[in-house]
Amino acid sequence: MWKPVSDGLSHRGRRRFFSWPGLGGAAADPAVRGMSDLVERVVNEITGPVVLFAQSMGGLIALRAAMARPERVRAMVLSVTSGGIDVRTLGAVDWRPQFEQRNPGAPRWFLDARDDLSPRLHEISTSVLLLWGDADPISPVAVGRRLAELLPRAELIVVPGGTHDLVSERAGEVSPHIERHLERALKSPAG
Repeated sequence: MWKPVSDGLSHRGRRRFFSWPGLGGAAADPAVRGMSDLVERVVNEITGPVVLFAQSMGGLIALRAAMARPERVRAMVLSVTSGGIDVRTLGAVDWRPQFEQRNPGAPRWFLDARDDLSPRLHEISTSVLLLWGDADPISPVAVGRRLAELLPRAELIVVPGGTHDLVSERAGEVSPHIERHLERALKSPAG
């Protein structure tokens, strides 16, 4: 998902890509039995200062990792994520039935995940760039707006016509926003 954006960024820091075990061609991992196992895997990889990039359900993992290692997370870029808030109240379409139909082997822990991070999002003190498309029924712009309200240092960018695959489909449009975000975040005293 993030490879087209990553390839176009001028920052040459080391990249580490994570995929969902058992989904999208990635091998299943019996050691992963839930979101907490994935959060632990990401947290264990954070051995120095990082910028976390995440899309959709990955945003939940990234936010939980940032809460676990706030001293190491210098910035975040989140795209069309639930961000651990109740998206149903914000007009989101439930993606789970259709996803399960197309992916009959999808793990239950993935389909059933509904973490509520809204009471803790104020703890994320790092700068967060929120990237949204205005044509995404799974995570509509109202979700991005709500996250921008709950995260203390968030900026929301809305891409006209952007869908739930925003970062891969529109890498050229979102990359300049990411470059600007990284430049500001990594030049700050904490960066």
